[in-house]
Amino acid sequence: MDRVESLTASKRRWAMLCILLGLGLSSLGSAIANIALPNISRSFASSDAATVWVVNAYQLSAMVCLLPVASLAETLGLKRVYAVGLAIFVIASLGCAFAPALPMLVIARLIQGAGAAGIAVAGVAFVRVIYPHKMVSKGLALVALAVAIPGALGPTIAATILAVAKWPWLFLVNVPFGLAVPLFIAAAPSDVRVARPLDLTGIALNALAFGLFIVGVGSLGIGDWRIATGEIVAGLVCFSLFVRQQLHHPAPMLPFDLFRIPLFTLSVWTSVCSYAAQILAYISLPFLFETGLHLSAVETGLLVTPWPFMTAVTAPVAGRLTIRYPASVICSIGLALLAAGLLLMVFLPTTPAKWDVVWRLALCGIGFGLFQTPNNTAMMTAGPIGRSGAASGMNAAARYVGWSLGSALVALIFGLGGDHATVLCLVAGTGFALMGAVTSSARRFR
Repeated sequence: MDRVESLTASKRRWAMLCILLGLGLSSLGSAIANIALPNISRSFASSDAATVWVVNAYQLSAMVCLLPVASLAETLGLKRVYAVGLAIFVIASLGCAFAPALPMLVIARLIQGAGAAGIAVAGVAFVRVIYPHKMVSKGLALVALAVAIPGALGPTIAATILAVAKWPWLFLVNVPFGLAVPLFIAAAPSDVRVARPLDLTGIALNALAFGLFIVGVGSLGIGDWRIATGEIVAGLVCFSLFVRQQLHHPAPMLPFDLFRIPLFTLSVWTSVCSYAAQILAYISLPFLFETGLHLSAVETGLLVTPWPFMTAVTAPVAGRLTIRYPASVICSIGLALLAAGLLLMVFLPTTPAKWDVVWRLALCGIGFGLFQTPNNTAMMTAGPIGRSGAASGMNAAARYVGWSLGSALVALIFGLGGDHATVLCLVAGTGFALMGAVTSSARRFR
């Protein structure tokens, strides 16, 4: 901790700026490509189904790499892993921009996703290295802003770029940010390293488990449901084998030592429930607005904006509240507000005014903002600083698991729910938000 306390304010600011730039780029990378898929499809004369892998490959690679990267971060050091991750992300952006064919673009996006995993794991964990314990929540509030704002503005930024340039420029805009790599190396302090052997068997089982599960979830609503179900089941079987293998490994990628800490485990499950609720709403609401209310895509984008906007506004406030009040209380209040906002969307008037939608989604955004920073702070500070890489890996993994679970439920509900599918998704989201609130409250008694 002496090294943290002795870090000058100037170096802390520069190191944090580099971290926020990287996290912002990785968040933008997952949101910016969606709107360009039709352009990319026409450019390569490829099918829509094939072009979707430009998005899927990024998410798949990031998820598969999270736990191995977390293990490497503790062995090689967070500073090295973050710098290498950002460098890989920027170089892969060049590969995306100059890809001569769709398969090469997909491969470049796989590499970019691996770089994003390094940024996500090491970047969030490094907050504990550059901030004293009492200021960690402040740093994590800035992280929440860096992730929320680019994610919210991604479609708008993409549309602006595509209005004046071709789709490769969506990736070329990342390249100048490569200058953050040497700046980060110069400003960031060294961190704790723990010697761990490379677990090749665990890495393979991890890749199969999460890879098959995510591919199966992605195919659930658009392909043969039997094949998709088989992929999901195979992924779960591989995950059980992965857990069994990790239990007997001397230096497991799965942080069993952290899971023995009730605060950490409950924070992970709170995160899974919350992100499942978020994705259930994010995917279903456009169908409600465009199909049910007959709004345009532009109007839909504007109506959804209050949620991420209010999340970004609330995150710094939640960071300050975390210093004074227990995270369990703040998170529970936030998730109760999220549940209330989603339930109010269920009872939206048949012909609502725009304001009827805006204030409900703003309430959801406030609730999600109150949950995010305190929960991340609790998860990241529950264990020793030497396990920050593992904690950060599980923080990101919980987010992706929640998104995957929510996406699978959306596909099932839309396949079975008929005309009421959107409402059922919002009801399911309300249920997950309430489960998250209950799980968060349980931390008060541990």
